Amino acid sequence: MSNVPKQLQYTVEHEWVRREDDGTVVIGITDHAQQQLGELVYVELPEVGRALKPGEAMAVVESTKAASDVYAPLAGAVRAVNPALTAEPELVNTDPYGAGWLVRLQAADSQLTGLLDASAYTALLDAAD
Repeated sequence: MSNVPKQLQYTVEHEWVRREDDGTVVIGITDHAQQQLGELVYVELPEVGRALKPGEAMAVVESTKAASDVYAPLAGAVRAVNPALTAEPELVNTDPYGAGWLVRLQAADSQLTGLLDASAYTALLDAAD
């Protein structure tokens, strides 16, 4: 069973979003996504400053099984990427909602529309089983 923290928002592509006090949002992949991928061996992150559109591929996570795009859940400019993932991509597996975060965005819009809450994301996972 996947861990789905209630304080986060989610996409149907299995990214999570957390709004920070400074107005930025932190994005990563969900526990479900990392379980499906298996052990990560490489993470390719976007350049700081890059402008992203919703649904645009922003990162690549590669496991021993497959490589998978990670999509921007909303529009914004990349303010930071997680430097620890260069040396330790497995942080996404061991702590997907903490040390395994991928990108921090300055969102173009203060409204995080089109995202799922924890109960809707859990229902999506249950429907896929």
